[in-house]
Formats: sequence, structure tokens, C-alpha cells
Amino acid sequence: MKFSLNIDHFATVRNSRGGQQPDPVTAALIAEQAGVDGIVCHLREDRRHINERDVRLLRELIKTRLDLEMAATDEIVKIACDIGPELATLVPEKRQELTTEGGLNVLDNISRIKDTIEELHEAEIEVSLFIEPEIEQIDASAEINSDFIEIHTGVFANALSEEEQFDELERIRAAVKHAKKLGMGVNAGHGLDYQNIKIFREIPDIDEVSIGHSVIVHAMFVGIEKAVKEMMALLKG
Repeated sequence: MKFSLNIDHFATVRNSRGGQQPDPVTAALIAEQAGVDGIVCHLREDRRHINERDVRLLRELIKTRLDLEMAATDEIVKIACDIGPELATLVPEKRQELTTEGGLNVLDNISRIKDTIEELHEAEIEVSLFIEPEIEQIDASAEINSDFIEIHTGVFANALSEEEQFDELERIRAAVKHAKKLGMGVNAGHGLDYQNIKIFREIPDIDEVSIGHSVIVHAMFVGIEKAVKEMMALLKG
């Protein structure tokens, strides 16, 4: 299972003072040296953390895979096609949310998402759809030729009881198995941390996990390199 680091909140800290530090691009380069398989960043319409300068520098400098999280808007799609990340992950986006809340509703927006996938494919960019672990959403994603899905693991991460956590994990297992049968790659992310990540080693068909906040918080105490290596050790068991 691969591990990509989401660097958004290095930019959140930078932007809180309006300066240039900490630089999320520098953080990404240190994380690469520590062994991450890829870098994830979310270019939001309101530019609340990552900005276009960050994405362009990441594209120039990192040696691993760049996964650009984005809404399916004309402006951001145009930027993605110009910059050329290896992967574009389409996510729902609301101005008032602190972080992405829930998965993309592919079924209710299938025409728009299909057009966006086609446009990104024309730019030779693979596409992933960030969705709930629901069979109907997976079928819709496959129907419009998404290369990957990324399963929203927030419900699992925020479960208040072992029973609720177990039930959600079973939904995730079934979703992963179904997506693989349809020929799609499967990533997972949201709310994963140093405690709950271990159980995902039991779902080998997940290709990659995207983790950000918990690693960045840990890095504040131990440094980026150590925080990354500790997460990688947990993923490898």
C-alpha cells in the first residue's frame, strides 16, 4: 500500500500570518526524501491554503506523483490541464467547510463530471473521484471512465463505537472489492491517523492512502522526516 502526504495544512499555517513560512513545497521535498510515494494538495477556489504558485512549483520540483485535489469548475480544470499533475482527484467543495465533508455525489452530477473527466483525459491526466463507499457511486464512476476512486474514510475515522466502526469498515471492504472488479484503482483517505491506519493493512486491494492532518500535527513535535517514516512503518506492519 502506497502513502501520499497531503501538504495542505503547511500552507494553512503559512497563510495564517500572511508570510512565506512554512513553505509547503519545502515540506513536500523533505517528505519525498523520507520516502513518501506521492504528494497531495487541494487547490480550492478560495485559495484558503494551497495556491497556484505552490502547485506549479510542486510540478517542477517533486520526483514522485502529484495528486491535485480539485472541484470540477472551469477555472480549476483549466489550471490542472495547464500544470499536468499525474492524478486529479475530484472532490466536493463548499466555502464554509473546514475540510472536505463527505464524498462526491457522482450520480446526481454525472454529466458534468463525465465532461470534466474527458477534458482531463485529453490533457493526459488520470482521474480519481472522492466518493462514499457505496456501490451505486462506484458503478457511476466506472460508467464515466474514472481511472480511480478514493474512498472517503471519514465516517470510519469518526465512529463513536466499535460496532459503528466495524460496520463502516465492512462497507469499505465491499466497496474496494467491487471497484477492483470493475477495473478501477482504489485509494482511500480522510481522518486517517497513527492509530486507525493499522487496520487498513488488512485490505490489500487499496492501492494508496492519502493522509495529511495527523502527519502534519505529529511533524510539529518530531519533524517531517520522522513523522513520515513512522507512518510508513505502520503501513508496512
